[in-house]
Amino acid sequence: MITDHKKYELYGKPLVQKVVMQAPFRYTFPITDHACFLYMLEGGVQFQVEDEQRDIPCKHSLFLNCINSSKELSNAAADDRNEIVIVNFHPDVLKRVYDKEMPLLLQSPANFISNRSLEIINNDFLIQKYVEGLLFYFENPALVNEDMLVLKLKEIILLLSQTPNAASIQLILSQIISPTTYTFRQIIDANIFSRLSIEELARETNLSLSSFKREFAKVYNDTPANYIKHKRLEKAASLLLASGERISGIAFQCGFNDLASFTKSFHDKYNVTPTQYRQNQQAG
Repeated sequence: MITDHKKYELYGKPLVQKVVMQAPFRYTFPITDHACFLYMLEGGVQFQVEDEQRDIPCKHSLFLNCINSSKELSNAAADDRNEIVIVNFHPDVLKRVYDKEMPLLLQSPANFISNRSLEIINNDFLIQKYVEGLLFYFENPALVNEDMLVLKLKEIILLLSQTPNAASIQLILSQIISPTTYTFRQIIDANIFSRLSIEELARETNLSLSSFKREFAKVYNDTPANYIKHKRLEKAASLLLASGERISGIAFQCGFNDLASFTKSFHDKYNVTPTQYRQNQQAG
């Protein structure tokens, strides 16, 4: 149950909100056309993603594309008080604020194909202080004006660009600035040699791990691990013949994290080591 809700708008769109809820509750927030940053000021909530639930503890935050993701928060603990601060990122507002040039965080990342829609941000001291600053304005609404709200929007963009999650946040924000939705096969084919784990690939497709495995089997008629290893080894075999690059470099380029695992996998498939494979083919 919502017990308190305050918000400030910028250019006619909600920018910052403070929501207080008393558990137990299930809350679907009415945001459908932009991205938002949710900071758990007090308490903790669960965020439902397909058939998985992710916990957002106190002092942590969630960044999500509200167009392509579910938007239900819940807390089943009786009498638990939850206070959430929300910053909205509406494309029209961002384009108006940054009318000359978009900062890097709002630009599309080069050569990366993904439908990832959410990122959990661990406790960050500077973001915590930013949220505390917002609380001052909720307590003193007479001080709120357009210039202050523009500054607070630019400040959170700057802070988010300095977190370890900046690349994922850039990816999510770029989806609302220049909306593009990729097919499942496009995402897999684009990232197959990128050394992402199966869990990370699932996040890029915006699916839970179990849903990702089901979809993969439907599209490729194989398991993710088997198909991806097979494709990486095929590319490695091709590069061993087409270039004189060091074997460790080829392993890394094809998505293997270390030479030992690459050599073992290669031997299992071709019955020779990468070095022997290159020598045999050259000799023939």
